[in-house]
Amino acid sequence: MGSKLRVMTEADLEQVLLWRNHPEVRRYMYTSHEISMDEHRNWFIGASLDQALHLLIYEQEDKPLGFVNFTRTRCREIADWGFYLAPEAPKGSGRKLGNSALNYAFFELALHKVCGQVLGFNERSIEFHKALGFKEEGRLREQHFDGSQFHDVVCLGLLKYEKQSPAEIK
Repeated sequence: MGSKLRVMTEADLEQVLLWRNHPEVRRYMYTSHEISMDEHRNWFIGASLDQALHLLIYEQEDKPLGFVNFTRTRCREIADWGFYLAPEAPKGSGRKLGNSALNYAFFELALHKVCGQVLGFNERSIEFHKALGFKEEGRLREQHFDGSQFHDVVCLGLLKYEKQSPAEIK
């Protein structure tokens, strides 16, 4: 069975909300308040109608362990991505999620480039992106205000030709 991505459905809402509201996930998000089910459901309804958005659930052995989204930019071949794991996901799941998501981006969605933005204090995510092959493309100084202080935003990008084949990404 292994790991895979599948399209998120309404049946996933409660599980994804639990992951998203977990303090260790929330603290690294642009929107860090605790999200209500009504707010989450409204987001999902709107996002599901947006053809530029791809909402995905990451599974290992048919067990949901993470969320991935791709948002196409003005150029259809370029997308921003975001993701998070279930807090109880086994060690190594992040790398598997990243690799599965990049396979999906480059070989299912036929993207040319995947972009990520990481809050500057989230060194773990910055290193994670670099381990997947992303290059740091810039730093937006004090770009995000979390309600008490400003934070840099690190911009990262990965081009399809920097990954040669699905086998290499696994």
